[in-house]
Amino acid sequence: MTAVTEMLKATEAAVVSRVSLRDINRVIDERILPDAFVSLDNGRHVLAGACSFIAFYFESAKRLTSEERLFAIKTAGPRLTRSRALAWAALLREDWTVRDEFLTIDLLPFVKGTSERLDDLGAAREIVCTSDDILGGTPVIRGTRVPVYDVAAAVAAEYPIGRILDAWPSLDAEKVRLAAIYAEANPLRGRPRVSSDIPEGSTIVTDRRVPRRRKAG
Repeated sequence: MTAVTEMLKATEAAVVSRVSLRDINRVIDERILPDAFVSLDNGRHVLAGACSFIAFYFESAKRLTSEERLFAIKTAGPRLTRSRALAWAALLREDWTVRDEFLTIDLLPFVKGTSERLDDLGAAREIVCTSDDILGGTPVIRGTRVPVYDVAAAVAAEYPIGRILDAWPSLDAEKVRLAAIYAEANPLRGRPRVSSDIPEGSTIVTDRRVPRRRKAG
């Protein structure tokens, strides 16, 4: 799985933390995380393990003040620094309780959630491959010629999973789920390429076309 010490792109950190890219930028700009957990070299990056703190900061906003959340992150930060050489399994056995007078905060659920979502991110990376010999280097689902971003677009359009699997019989529900994660963590830049071609390996579910409405004169 993704290592605790890996520096994630901002878009990847957003997926793992279950927040928006705007929130990740806020975390960096407002220095919500300790400086050691953020890198601005060659783009914005966040330590994989620190996504636990990001998730905590935003998910607990309705119950804890900003000062209480920042205190918890500042207190637990050194534990993550000391544990950076550990595997996630060992990290999950650490004590993630933070206490301040009458307040007790357990960060372990956020560490567990981050571990699970990093597993998903690693799996999503594994199922995607690129080759100049396959669709001109377009990222595809490994072992197929199915473009990963086409699958993700179908998920984003809320097509039923059955319809998606009918269109791409070489896939299964898990590959569809991971394709959506990969595309969210690695969004395309610019306007998507428009093509009338049906991707190889897919089948036509319907050929019904809706005529464009003419503008009123």
